Amino acid sequence: MKRNIYQFGAALASGIVFGFGLSLSGMLNPVRVQAFLDVFGNWDPSLAFVLGAAVAIAYIGIQMMKQMRHPAFDHSFQVPTNRKIDAPLVIGSALFGLGWGIGGFCPGPAIATLSLGIPQTVVFVVAMLIGMTFYDRVWSRTP
Repeated sequence: MKRNIYQFGAALASGIVFGFGLSLSGMLNPVRVQAFLDVFGNWDPSLAFVLGAAVAIAYIGIQMMKQMRHPAFDHSFQVPTNRKIDAPLVIGSALFGLGWGIGGFCPGPAIATLSLGIPQTVVFVVAMLIGMTFYDRVWSRTP
């Protein structure tokens, strides 16, 4: 029970830091994300710096993980082992990219932007949840 409380606290703290970072960097604004994707128009490179910082921090975290025997709040690390590039991965990536480009949101920032009360965000999150439910109920159950 105590371990679950620590896991919840660690997840909550990580989410708060993530949301604060998104807000501080301006990535809660879908127009800014769309301006990054508009390479032939009014291109805004700020997202590249945010992505670069995220990659650097993730790299440091992975290097630290390699030095640890187990994580602080679990018995083992949950690291993906499948490295196969298949049709579902490519299709899912393309759909994610299309949704990101059209809506200007990806799931994390969309959830954080709900706190701002922007109506487009609510529509995006509802559509995202419908898509996730469809995948869970239909696509992932097909052999």
